[in-house]
Amino acid sequence: MESQNYSMVSEFILLGLTEVRELQICLSVFFSIIYAAIVLGNLTIILIVKLDSQLHSPMYFLLANLSFIDMSLASFATPKMICNLISEQKTISYNGCMAQMFFLHLLGGSEMMLLVSMAIDRYIAICKPLHYKSIMTYRVCIGLALFSWTSGFVHTTSQMVFTVTLPFCGPNEVDSFFCDLPRVIKLSCTDTYLLELLVIAFSGVLSLFCFIFLFISYSIILISVQHHSSSGSSKALSTLSAHITVVVLFFGPCIFIYVWPFSSISIDKILSVFYTIFTPLLNPIIYTFRNKDMKKAIRKIKTTFVNSRLIF
Repeated sequence: MESQNYSMVSEFILLGLTEVRELQICLSVFFSIIYAAIVLGNLTIILIVKLDSQLHSPMYFLLANLSFIDMSLASFATPKMICNLISEQKTISYNGCMAQMFFLHLLGGSEMMLLVSMAIDRYIAICKPLHYKSIMTYRVCIGLALFSWTSGFVHTTSQMVFTVTLPFCGPNEVDSFFCDLPRVIKLSCTDTYLLELLVIAFSGVLSLFCFIFLFISYSIILISVQHHSSSGSSKALSTLSAHITVVVLFFGPCIFIYVWPFSSISIDKILSVFYTIFTPLLNPIIYTFRNKDMKKAIRKIKTTFVNSRLIF
């Protein structure tokens, strides 16, 4: 309560990606198309997994959860960014800024743990195939999904509980297109050194450790794949390559931004765009067009839909 009495900032100004008006208009159109594709692509995956009984397996259950998180991750800031690109007023309220940071780290932390869960699923499927069905039960899948969301909630709460008490009584310009902890807490008119270390510890180190764990896990899986038949290896390698691509695209920018979060390098903006917008778009492309089961399910649903239209 005391911090709120001397906190004078009621809104923040998001400087965005560029100050050139013509470029802002072009970017608003571009990102509107990208955002529509993200929502459509990830919703398609969720619906296909739900409608096709052949995809009612642990891998696709986790994939549907990943699509939901990706769609949400793109939605926490992209619509606001698009509005700011075409608007003269590029502000966000104090509560809106805090909400953006909360959901960013909730969804980001949840996706990290979900990608770890997906790696565990692939490890069991490839390295212990005879025990896969007995280990990866429906209850275990639900548990992994709940664990991912719980981890994300603990991850964001552990940082936001300190951030919301900071006094903001000076500059209010955030050099980004959304509010993020490294950019916002340095605007506080108090010493934030310990909080900066906390951000590095919780976001940067968590990203780095998860990436190392996933790298080791997929290395073990790839070695194990070599001992399978050629047909099985081909399918496994196709699935693994999709998982590894997603991991690299998601964790690369996160590690760069949060392990060295207080640098003034402008490339941080590009990396932020990459993991909050482009990665959620690439996921459905990677998992849909590189996965034979997904393509088969799409064709089957399209055929069923066309036949039902012809009947009526």
